[in-house]
Amino acid sequence: MAVFEANLAALADKVAAKLSDKRFQHCLRVKDYAVYLAEQNEVDPEQAAVAALVHDYAKERPDADFLAMIDQQGLDPDLKNWGNPIWHGVVGAYFVKEELGIADPDILRAVTEHTTGAGHEMAPLSKIIFMADYLEAGRTFPGVAEARTITDESLNQGVFYQLSHTLSFLASQEKAIYPKTFDAYNDWALNQSTWS
Repeated sequence: MAVFEANLAALADKVAAKLSDKRFQHCLRVKDYAVYLAEQNEVDPEQAAVAALVHDYAKERPDADFLAMIDQQGLDPDLKNWGNPIWHGVVGAYFVKEELGIADPDILRAVTEHTTGAGHEMAPLSKIIFMADYLEAGRTFPGVAEARTITDESLNQGVFYQLSHTLSFLASQEKAIYPKTFDAYNDWALNQSTWS
């Protein structure tokens, strides 16, 4: 554990160097909540800590960096229409891999999916990072206490709650909804009998 903690501290320093203090403090709170959820759901807490710490690593980069990475990696050109709220996860995972040397596919998938969600067969680590980002101790939005209670009872119910409420919120603001998020919601809704 001491080796892991030393490595995590070194990783935290690298993440902090790329983020404002406010964003970095959010990452630390997400790490704490992710470890809590991992322990509740029999997921490796060390893996959860790393994924949570790096989930917003690319959040404060200039748009040009994301656009260049989309081209460099040959990603779906439609991504260029979406912006940072989507990019910092979907494209950000490539920065995590290249710059931090993290190659664990489960961690990279969790970073990718934390901004979009995924279907009901979403990996357990991805669910944990998705929910820890939404529920960390600094969050105060209406319904957060209910969302925490639901997630404590069922990680799957928590994911579906977040997807439902995020779509409702975006629609109420008349904002575009990223297609994969819409698909994720539909997949959870259509397969409710298999996960609830």
